[in-house]
Amino acid sequence: MEKSWERLIDNLIGMGILKSPRVIRAFRKVPRYLFLPEREKPYASVDSPLPIGEGQTISAPHG
Repeated sequence: MEKSWERLIDNLIGMGILKSPRVIRAFRKVPRYLFLPEREKPYASVDSPLPIGEGQTISAPHG
């Protein structure tokens, strides 16, 4: 899971979406899966909004 998260971060940097060193450090320090329900954790590295329950979603990493 961590390798795919790092790959997504590297892709977002390469596309010019992640630019701020502070934001990049935050992305690397706090992985998205920590905020997801168990059934969604395998999709943490997908660059798309994901459901978190109660009809709510977590934003896509690029958003």
